[in-house]
Amino acid sequence: MRLRNWIAVVVSVLLLAAAGVIGFLVNRSALRAADSVHRADTEALGKNNGTLTSQLQLNSAAELIEIISEHPLRLAADVQADEATLVAAAKKSATFQYGMLTADLNGNILTASRENGLPSATDPAWAPLLAQLKAGKPGFSDVMVVDGTALAAVAVPITVGDTPVGFLIGLNEVATTSLQIYLARLATGLHETLVVDSSGTVGAASIRTLIGTDVDPALKASLGGSGVRFVEYTVGDTDMIAIINSDLSSGWSYVRTQTKSSFDGAVHTRSQTLNLTLGAMLLIGVAGISVLGYRTQIQRRRADERFQALFQHAPDLVSVLDGSGRIIFSSPSAKSVLGFETGALKGHTVFELLHPEDEPKMKEHLKALLADPAGVMRLQCRARSAEGEYRWFDFTASNQMLNPSLEGVVINARDISENRAFQERLAHEAQHDPLTGLPNRRRMQDALGSSLHSSSVAVLFVDLDGFKPVNDQYGHEVGDELLRQVADRLSACVRSGDVLSRVGGDEFVMLMPGVTPEDATGMSDRLRYVLELPFRIAGQEITIGASIGLHVAPVAGDPDTALRAADHAMYAIKHAGGSRGARVESRVGRHRAED
Repeated sequence: MRLRNWIAVVVSVLLLAAAGVIGFLVNRSALRAADSVHRADTEALGKNNGTLTSQLQLNSAAELIEIISEHPLRLAADVQADEATLVAAAKKSATFQYGMLTADLNGNILTASRENGLPSATDPAWAPLLAQLKAGKPGFSDVMVVDGTALAAVAVPITVGDTPVGFLIGLNEVATTSLQIYLARLATGLHETLVVDSSGTVGAASIRTLIGTDVDPALKASLGGSGVRFVEYTVGDTDMIAIINSDLSSGWSYVRTQTKSSFDGAVHTRSQTLNLTLGAMLLIGVAGISVLGYRTQIQRRRADERFQALFQHAPDLVSVLDGSGRIIFSSPSAKSVLGFETGALKGHTVFELLHPEDEPKMKEHLKALLADPAGVMRLQCRARSAEGEYRWFDFTASNQMLNPSLEGVVINARDISENRAFQERLAHEAQHDPLTGLPNRRRMQDALGSSLHSSSVAVLFVDLDGFKPVNDQYGHEVGDELLRQVADRLSACVRSGDVLSRVGGDEFVMLMPGVTPEDATGMSDRLRYVLELPFRIAGQEITIGASIGLHVAPVAGDPDTALRAADHAMYAIKHAGGSRGARVESRVGRHRAED
């Protein structure tokens, strides 16, 4: 009898030991899967935020290019006309209010919008800017400190033909840039977000006081190169982890740092607790647990706890699908993310939640994922909330069909609707005039080139008569309001299919595809009539006129030639006395900037 008892104890211990080893392995496999998804998701976030950061920096270079296109510069030392242009441009700029300057090809300063507070020409922070300019790209300097103020420079070449003859340089106070404002919005107690230059100096940070300081030596050694990567290091007695994206066009790097414990989160903590529990179960087994049914019940309960430990507190929507795409588990975050009660999505297919346009793409990707036992896929598509609203999500899916603790496809979904909206807003602002909301010159030129592929296009070049005296007498605020009202009146005249754009200070261009010269002439008369009617602004009645140049470009014509012809026709009217002088209906000639 005693032997039997010992045999039962030995058998129970062996079975429990085997179950414990399997539990350790399953727990480790599930933890690796969660870590893989978490790291991939964090890496995608670093790449996306790095792309947004790079776009914000390139937008500042685009502002300088637009200044060059609108204001010719003589590029000589201390030219008063250049200085006046730079002073005016700096005042209008949202990025370079600190100052602007011109330099020759050797980097020597020619003219500046301010007399003092300029970085030294020998400052080593100029080196990356000059290197990028020599490579034919916009130049971005490292952080420079002048009289206690942290500055960064952006430069673009000034060319004659295709030959660079000098540079236009804008100086921004890094603590007040749109990039710093954006990072400040990302501030959280869990991590710090930084944008650092090539030397490791902080140029923007979610914590403002870090601007101008140097990053940890371990991070500085990892700057440069390409791609998104993780760096683990130690600060004092604290283990840290950082994600670095050095693919910014400026040569700077996006860095996000946090403690290793906060990065690993509750999943690692609960995993360690589970390992201790399994060890305790082995000790209890050695002490004499012999009831196999009780052991099975304990193991089943512990397996459920492992599953809940992985997904109960996931910050994003975590789901497990079977091979047909049916949801077999959905984390409680489904309520906070999509509004569905816990368990409400179980049994439904993931395709029921997708936008009809995105469903074929998801089916194709899921089929390819199931064919790869170790596959991981990423895609962005729209998912429906409980209220019926479609929102953009970034999906990361991992094939865990062979994982005995999961046996399904694990999906981590993050709501990126705000990021998508931010990207779309950037794209809109890049092609529209901020004052009037009309398409800008770049958008108009694209529309003209596209229209000329299939039809003739009437180009009406509108220049306001008497606008400068309004600015001089009433101020720029009244002038801006006048431009907005002019845009409203012109927009009221536009037909479906026409394009109205603002291309300069008081210059507008209307494109009328497929019209006859007579129709275009009629539109020109109508525009002149509505603009000569009095405007009511700030209690003042203001009257202006308009010189309108007209050119009908043939099918397959050159867009630049069409614009120059309409511009030249307008300029001829301007010389003849404006809206009350001679009328020039159509004329081809050199652009007035070349006269």
